Amino acid sequence: MILHSFFRSSAAWRVRIALALKGVDATIIPCNFRHNAQRSRDYLSLNPQGLVPTLVIDGAPLTQSLAIIEYLDETRPEPHLLPLDPLNRARVRAMAQVIASDIHPINNLRVLNLLRQDFGADEDAVAVWYRHWIDAGFAALEAMVTDSDGRHCFGEAVTIADICLIPQMYNARRYATDLTPYPKLVAIDAYLSATPAFADTAPEGQPDAV
Repeated sequence: MILHSFFRSSAAWRVRIALALKGVDATIIPCNFRHNAQRSRDYLSLNPQGLVPTLVIDGAPLTQSLAIIEYLDETRPEPHLLPLDPLNRARVRAMAQVIASDIHPINNLRVLNLLRQDFGADEDAVAVWYRHWIDAGFAALEAMVTDSDGRHCFGEAVTIADICLIPQMYNARRYATDLTPYPKLVAIDAYLSATPAFADTAPEGQPDAV
């Protein structure tokens, strides 16, 4: 397997976490967003969106982090990253999508750059934008975490909800978000961030980290 990744991409980090949890080795090829490597002809042939992650398995590229994670969960069932019960599986997917569908897309690099370049936003304004959408999503997610052992978003084991949460908590701190209103999320983050699958795949440990 080959994983095209950017060290600071939370979406790529999600896949790195899933691979670690599944015990799957993948060769990481950094995609340097600072040099627009994601817009190269070769990379666009793998991922027409020009985004990361892209996981290449036996020559077949897979894109979109949650689709990749669900593929890994379906082909390598242990440990399960989604509950077996359909209702609980839907609940976990909903929590993951609060981040992956609602927070992350409007806070990613290309949106922030558009705010700067086309709408004249300075760095303070960009940070206010970023924190606004973090707060909107985290307030909902805090309320959604009900059936939890206090160390995971749901139940007593890691799910895709946790895989989405930890990178987003990292980003929230980068933008100086006040996390006081979200004690459940903070507790989950404190526990999981110290476990190997999350700690060993963090941005600082990636080959392209600077």
